[in-house]
Amino acid sequence: MKNLIMTLLCAMAMAIPACAQSNLNTNADNIVGEYLTDRGGSKSKVRVTKEANGTYKAQLFWVENPNDAKGKKRKDVKNPDSKLRNTDIDKVVIIEGLKYIKGDKQWGDTKIYDPSKGIRVNVTAEFVNKDKLKLRGTVFGIGTTIYWQKIK
Repeated sequence: MKNLIMTLLCAMAMAIPACAQSNLNTNADNIVGEYLTDRGGSKSKVRVTKEANGTYKAQLFWVENPNDAKGKKRKDVKNPDSKLRNTDIDKVVIIEGLKYIKGDKQWGDTKIYDPSKGIRVNVTAEFVNKDKLKLRGTVFGIGTTIYWQKIK
């Protein structure tokens, strides 16, 4: 009897975090907030907002090293859209049109932009816990995973 009670308690303790994690991915607006990113030692902060059409946008609002060697604000010089190449690096929109996919309990159906390489790739996002958003960028099924730490 003691073993049965202990087994049930352990099962419930393991189920609670799993339920909490899945709940994070069931509310579309949970993605709204501010995140700290660290990609290869280059830190930046991203703000995710909800647009009037119900999609989400992610925009840089701080980068660790915003100035070039001459002390001038770095620009988004690798952007494939020549009209956006004069955008300050700390104001670059990296995701537009991000949609919540209810059946998959994740966000996606758009691309993420990497200003360091000037490329856009397919993206999906989901929470792994209340403070960590997992983003998976892929091209032809091959990709990489990054994590954003929720700070606000």
